[in-house]
Amino acid sequence: MSANHDVALEALRGEQAKLQMCLQKLQQRSKELKDLQDKVPFPVPEVPLVFRGHTQGHIQQGREETKTVISNLRICYPLSGGSALITFDDPMVAERILQRREHQIDLEECRLRVQVEPLELPMVTSIQVSSKMNSRRVLISGFPAGLKLSEEELLDKLEIFFGKSKNGGGDVESRELLPGGVMLEFAEEKVAQRLCQMGQFTVQLGTQEVALRISPYMSGKVEDAKFQFQPVDRSVLVFNIPDVLDSPELHDILEIHFQKPTRGGGEVEALAVVPSGQQGLAVFTT
Repeated sequence: MSANHDVALEALRGEQAKLQMCLQKLQQRSKELKDLQDKVPFPVPEVPLVFRGHTQGHIQQGREETKTVISNLRICYPLSGGSALITFDDPMVAERILQRREHQIDLEECRLRVQVEPLELPMVTSIQVSSKMNSRRVLISGFPAGLKLSEEELLDKLEIFFGKSKNGGGDVESRELLPGGVMLEFAEEKVAQRLCQMGQFTVQLGTQEVALRISPYMSGKVEDAKFQFQPVDRSVLVFNIPDVLDSPELHDILEIHFQKPTRGGGEVEALAVVPSGQQGLAVFTT
C-alpha cells in the first residue's frame, strides 16, 4: 500500500514539474507578445472631426504613456457667401490689415465697406487612443523603398504566399495596404498566431527577395480628442461683401485694394472669393 502511494506521489510531482515548465513558457511568450504590442504601429481610424491632423497625443497603456501620430494634416474651413480669404506673402501685412477691422473700397460709382477678421483654424492639442489586438489579423512590414509593384500586384503576391499551408499560412479573408505595411486577415485565428510566432519570412516580390516582419495587428479607436483655435499669421477673412459685382471683377478689385501700401497692404499670395448665395470650403494642408 505504501509502495503504491509513493509511486502515485512521484507521478504527481512529475506532472507538477511539467505544468510548472509549461506555465513558465506561457509567461515568457506573454511577455514577448506584450513587447511586440508596444512596438507595433497601428492604423488610427477616421474620427468625426472636421480635420485630420498631424499631432502628437498620449495613449494610456497601463501606467506607461506612449505617443501616437495622426499624419497628413488636412483642415477644412467653411466660407460663407459674400466673403473672401486672402493670404499675404508677409505676415506683417496681415497684421497691419487687421489693425483696421473695417475697410472702405472706392469704386467709380459706389463704395464698398467690408469687415476684416483674423483666420483661426482648429488644431489638435491632445488625443487619446485605445488599442487592442485583432486575433485573426497580422501586420506585414519591412518593405523596401522603390519596390516596383502596383498595390494590386503586391497584395496578390502576399495573399498567395501567406495563403499556402507550407508557409504557415491559410485562407486569406481580407487584405489592405496601409502606410508602411500590409494587413492580412485570415479565416482562422491559429494562422495569424502561427505567423506571428514565426516572425520573419523571405518573400519573392518582383525581382527581389525581401525579408518581411510579421507582427500582431493592433486596432485603434479614438476615445477623446481636444483642440483649440489658433490664428494663421499670413491670412485674413473679409466679410460682408455686397453683391454688386461679378466674381472675377470683385477678385481683381479686392486684390488691388489689399496690395496698396497706402492701405497697409502688400503682396497677395492667394485670394479666393465666395459670391453671395454660395458656399465655399478652404482646405489647408501641412
